[in-house]
Amino acid sequence: MPSSAVRTFTDPDDYAAAQRGVKSELTLIGRGHFTAKLIGIALHRLGLQRSSDNLPRTAHSVNSKGLAIITFRTHPGPSLVRSGVEMEPTNIIRHGEDQAYYQRSSGSASFGALSLAVEDVAAIGEAMDGIDLTPPRDAMLVTPPPSVMAKLQRLHAAAGQLAEDAPAVIAHPEAARGLEQALIEAMIGCLADGEVREDSLAQRHHELIMRRFRRAVEENPDQPLYIPELCTAIGVADRTLRVCCQEQLGMSPKRYLLLRRMHLARRALRESSPTATTVTEIATRYGFWQFGRFAGEYRSLFGELPSATLGHPFE
Repeated sequence: MPSSAVRTFTDPDDYAAAQRGVKSELTLIGRGHFTAKLIGIALHRLGLQRSSDNLPRTAHSVNSKGLAIITFRTHPGPSLVRSGVEMEPTNIIRHGEDQAYYQRSSGSASFGALSLAVEDVAAIGEAMDGIDLTPPRDAMLVTPPPSVMAKLQRLHAAAGQLAEDAPAVIAHPEAARGLEQALIEAMIGCLADGEVREDSLAQRHHELIMRRFRRAVEENPDQPLYIPELCTAIGVADRTLRVCCQEQLGMSPKRYLLLRRMHLARRALRESSPTATTVTEIATRYGFWQFGRFAGEYRSLFGELPSATLGHPFE
């Protein structure tokens, strides 16, 4: 049964968890009150999503296996970079199946996605144009003809507006079928006629380094990581790691690791009871020992003291 949902968020973890077809970890890199909006639509076979968030952030995402996914910006705005490549409203990203990548923004960002089961998109591509639309091994940047891209943008925006103003239309099976076919046709037109730019050898090498970086971070979630040890574990020079992190994260590895520990501490504070633990215990667990400095940085980043998060966890 076709359906839709419109949700708003003030917590980045909840927002990341609600993304369809992708597992994401969001790390805020800008200060302020976080707000985000997510529109999700499930038609008969096609999934549609429209996302917007207001603060600079970086996200590590892994696409779901079995899904063919495309993403694109829905509005112009501050820089939005995926794996070191700037995303423009005139471009589409064709994602690899089960692919991991970093995406960062320098301010408010709005972007959309379409997804189909791999077997469905392969059959549709063959039936409509005889083209191979199975997910590529490495992501591809596609630049469709302007008129074709504009059509996809209009249809995607119209679907989002229906979800907000008239969800009953989307829930009607025949109306949903008509919308789905129009979106699929526009998507195929963009992919069939678009100019393809594949990742360069240097980009693929940097992505490999960042996958090693991510693995090292995930294997040591509760302890501080120091750059010399990290470089040894990954097998790269300090300068190379800094270049890769600046390109894909927009910051040094040291700054990213600090922010990530801040987010992990916040998650632990949210999930703990003030009768069972203390801010000091949680801060220490994540490698913070200057507690006044931790509290000040925490408040600057999240808009409240860590004691407030522990005392009033989100439902």
